[in-house]
Amino acid sequence: MAEASRPRPAGTARLRSVGDTELELQYRVVHGYRRAFRMAGEGPVLVLIHGIGDSSATWAGLIPDLARTHTVLAPDLLGHGASDKPRADYSVAAYANGVRDLLTTLGIESATLVGHSFGGGVAMQFAYQFPERTERLILVSAGGVGREVNPLLRLVSLPGADLMLSTLRLPGMRLNVGLAVRLMKLLDTDLAQDAPDLLTVVDTLPDDTARNAFIRTLRAVVDWRGQVVTMLDRCYLTEGMPTMLLWGDRDSVVPVRHAHGAHRAMPGSRLEVFEGAGHFPFHTDPARFLALVEDFTRTTDPAHWSRDRWRELLVEGRPVPHPDGPEEAHAAARSLREASERSAT
Repeated sequence: MAEASRPRPAGTARLRSVGDTELELQYRVVHGYRRAFRMAGEGPVLVLIHGIGDSSATWAGLIPDLARTHTVLAPDLLGHGASDKPRADYSVAAYANGVRDLLTTLGIESATLVGHSFGGGVAMQFAYQFPERTERLILVSAGGVGREVNPLLRLVSLPGADLMLSTLRLPGMRLNVGLAVRLMKLLDTDLAQDAPDLLTVVDTLPDDTARNAFIRTLRAVVDWRGQVVTMLDRCYLTEGMPTMLLWGDRDSVVPVRHAHGAHRAMPGSRLEVFEGAGHFPFHTDPARFLALVEDFTRTTDPAHWSRDRWRELLVEGRPVPHPDGPEEAHAAARSLREASERSAT
């Protein structure tokens, strides 16, 4: 049978070599907006979703190894990287829709989603909106599973943040910031683990259009009190879906205790903590990250979505996990039961 007519399993794509040319950005226009992405490899599909203010470039060093056994798709989310940055809907749900539409234009029916930080929230939202197209979830320092977030992100969510971000690009300012980062490293602070990567994100915001898209995305999920979007109340719906959480124990952006809370809330999930790593564990220890992803995808079967089981889970419901810890979670569950009993009488 000719290669062009050979049937392919759902969720796979044709062979792509993993040379420099193949890792260059490609483009598709969806809903009138240009979407940039990198794509390489052959086999079951891995979709790598970057964090807020970042781009597919954050995965570039990992794509060649992952592409030996997978089709790897790493998009620049709308408003990020080389994708268009319109005045548009930058909510988590809209991003999940955007990932679905890009997959559809590329002929991909289902995939394992790997989401970092804000991208982890997008991956969880995708699994919630499109469970029939989600094979597995790999959440890396993911947002959306607790209230806490680095105070700097809360500050950037306030009015006037665009002016503050623009000052970071003034002459001499980067030198001062660099000195502050070196001081944090000398003091061995958790923020020092993440500062270089966070500064790289700032460097990808060269103009007002990029900064405005960043701020609109941030304000969709963070305000002055912390994270405003949570998936904890729906985590029980991941029952039957292979899920792995990867976190750095020195994450200064999303604390590692969020990982433990999400692990408790997600039935059958697997948790791996990277000692000494911050918010970007796949940069700190790429070899371990690659080994874990490859082992997880090799040893788990893709999720099988059942409409009937989904309905049963929704009807049964679950106590809402409390982001502050197990004792508060038990108290919240008791309150829900008591309220239910009072309403029944």
